[in-house]
Amino acid sequence: MGTTRAWCVLAPNPSPMTLDGTNTWVVAEPGSSTSVVVDPGPDDEGHLRRVLELACSAGRRVAQIVLTHGHLDHSAGAVRFAELSGAPVGALDPALRLGSEGFGPGAVLTAGGCELRVVATPGHTSDSLSLLLAADGGLLTGDTVLGRGTTVIAEDGSLGDYLRTLDELRALADEVGLRVLLPGHGPLLGDPAGVLDYYIGHRRERLDQVRAALDAGARTPAEVVAVVYADVDRALWPAAEQSVRAQLAYLNRAVG
Repeated sequence: MGTTRAWCVLAPNPSPMTLDGTNTWVVAEPGSSTSVVVDPGPDDEGHLRRVLELACSAGRRVAQIVLTHGHLDHSAGAVRFAELSGAPVGALDPALRLGSEGFGPGAVLTAGGCELRVVATPGHTSDSLSLLLAADGGLLTGDTVLGRGTTVIAEDGSLGDYLRTLDELRALADEVGLRVLLPGHGPLLGDPAGVLDYYIGHRRERLDQVRAALDAGARTPAEVVAVVYADVDRALWPAAEQSVRAQLAYLNRAVG
């Protein structure tokens, strides 16, 4: 799956949290001599070599690696992939960068022969970013928007930041005419505006459900999860509890 300028290599790490696995994206202008690799994924030698083969097909070389955030299912293979490809690693977290000075929000990457604009999208994590591929009307979203379901607010994330990010991405969808979202997990999504409207509405609904659970007597995050996420696979309840803690912090409601 992909677009004219972005192709996906699926990592072999499926799970309830990663869906089918991590999507590693290879971005290049057709005919370009260079490419950009987004989220090398886990440190799996076979996967990294498949990514390298695609990224270097048609005589290309990898000129830049980008991490949408530091979670290991996206970033663990970055150092090894840098060794294989000779390319620098860019990330919003300076601790994850390798030879990418000056990388940050608003930076425009042209290493793949087409423009990729770095958009800070904090919320899922504090260091989350998305990449605007305007030539395809695409946005590579990492874990900010998933191809199926909705994302978790991680321990280093913030629901307040996430809600602002969703509003900003919704405005961006109209501003640049987004046509497709290319997520870090799951299939690509048409109708970006509709997807973002759903995400925004879903978050508001969940906040209302959390308030109602508290008003009904829930006293711990786990008790809130049991009420609000009763229809969700219990294997996902620990992750849901992370999101509930973020919701409680946003609502400024302390429970046990």
